[in-house]
Amino acid sequence: MKSIFYHLYIGSRILLLSVVCTFLSCSDFLEEQPSTLIDSDYIFTTEDGLESGVVSLYKLERDRYQTRTEDYMGAVLMSSRSDLAFSRTGYTGLMGRYQRGVSPDDFGATLASTLFWRNYYNIANKSTELINSAEVIEGIDEDVRIRVLAEAKFFRAHAYFYLYRMYNNIYVSDGTITVDNAFDVIDTRSSDEEIFSLINSDLDYAVEHLPWTNTFGRLTKGTAHHVKAKVAMWQGEWNIAEQHALSVIEGADSPHSLVSSTSDVFSGDRDHSESLFVLQAQDDLLGGGGTTMMNANYVTQYFQIGGIESNIEQGGRGFSRILPNLYLQGLLNDDPNDTRNDNTYFRLEYFYTSGDRIGEKVDDYAPITDLDNPSDNYTRFYQRMHPSCIKFAQEDDNPNSYLNRSNILVYRLAETYLIAAEAMMRQGKDGTSYLNAVRMRAGAAPVTSIDEQTVLDERARELAFEGQRWFTLKRMGQDVIDRQITSYAGDGEYFPANLGAKDPRSNWRSHYINWPIAQRDLDLLGASYPQNDGY
Repeated sequence: MKSIFYHLYIGSRILLLSVVCTFLSCSDFLEEQPSTLIDSDYIFTTEDGLESGVVSLYKLERDRYQTRTEDYMGAVLMSSRSDLAFSRTGYTGLMGRYQRGVSPDDFGATLASTLFWRNYYNIANKSTELINSAEVIEGIDEDVRIRVLAEAKFFRAHAYFYLYRMYNNIYVSDGTITVDNAFDVIDTRSSDEEIFSLINSDLDYAVEHLPWTNTFGRLTKGTAHHVKAKVAMWQGEWNIAEQHALSVIEGADSPHSLVSSTSDVFSGDRDHSESLFVLQAQDDLLGGGGTTMMNANYVTQYFQIGGIESNIEQGGRGFSRILPNLYLQGLLNDDPNDTRNDNTYFRLEYFYTSGDRIGEKVDDYAPITDLDNPSDNYTRFYQRMHPSCIKFAQEDDNPNSYLNRSNILVYRLAETYLIAAEAMMRQGKDGTSYLNAVRMRAGAAPVTSIDEQTVLDERARELAFEGQRWFTLKRMGQDVIDRQITSYAGDGEYFPANLGAKDPRSNWRSHYINWPIAQRDLDLLGASYPQNDGY
């Protein structure tokens, strides 16, 4: 049996050729067609072509993480803008501190256009091509047709949902792009009703037809239920969110359960009962994916200290771009028994690996604790000894390289539990048991009641730097995102590089709740297409 990685390679070639054929028209391009040529006719008119085309969508989803732009910004950008991080340096730092990506014309908006707007519209459009072909093609196995439709519909829904959460003013379509309509002018955004109608229709199909178990790395019914619950939360449909979350948590056929300890969540290749969607990468295999600096962005440069070499246990080789701020550290320190702060999700301390002090804690630098009398070497602390997020360090990574090829855990069951807890709380029900399941797995004491802030704090402890936080703040509303960013983003005056114009708390503006649509994208739309308010 061919592996998913083989199909990822073939699929990526298929979609590349399909793009060429779409815009140049393959007819009359060559008189003779080599028998080995994979063209758009093969993709959309054959069973094998449709299957390979669907697997290509996984490759396109993975591309955002593996695009080299500005130290692999696409993998970490959304985390850099949260209330849980301070973004120390680099262009990612500028974006995270709201110094870039804040107007349609700035370079940050252009980067976001490539990594998100254009990437997810590409996924949505390719998914639609596959869907519309699979619905009418004759002579293929019905099980294959249903599988192709279920996966492609999930990816289309996922792409549009991501775009909506970032940009708000988006347009959606279930029509295939052709030579005849490719230059049709889009004058206005789709209504929220149109957007959610398409997203929910696609996800309903995926929920019904995807299997509970599948080849590792491929979508399952659990993935679809989870995203359906997330969509329902955005619509304020708490009962629907609860229903889909509990289908994954307690469904009779669901294979999913929380792993026993926080140390197991990000261990190995992430192929375990808590995983709902894992983007795969594999070394030394054609189609196995590219490298990323996702982990390096989150880990400090501790290895530059004499007597300590980079190793996976302490986080691998990092360069201190995005680090947990004082607010997040305080949440993690609320309960001394919380294992998420015990070298499983985060590393607080580093240890000498050579010389006379092997095994001893590194104590070369000190942070700012007194603004009037900062330590002499505090700047090095923030670069080399600051606590790090180590969720994305993988055992077989190269500790001597910033670049690694690792599996990426996108969605997992702990978030499903927290969705269930919040959805029940919003309905006046008791959701404490679901929130406490996550806390008690981490060794933290259970809570007796929950409110919005309890949920927000627990999501911070459990899901920080997994790309969900900014969207959660936005979903909870303007007042919530304004309060959290202006109160906690960065470290304020306690982080020296965040003083003055570099402080995200003072840089924040309420209209940043929606990203600016890059001017280059607006130029391709109709003259009346609306930019988001404030830009």
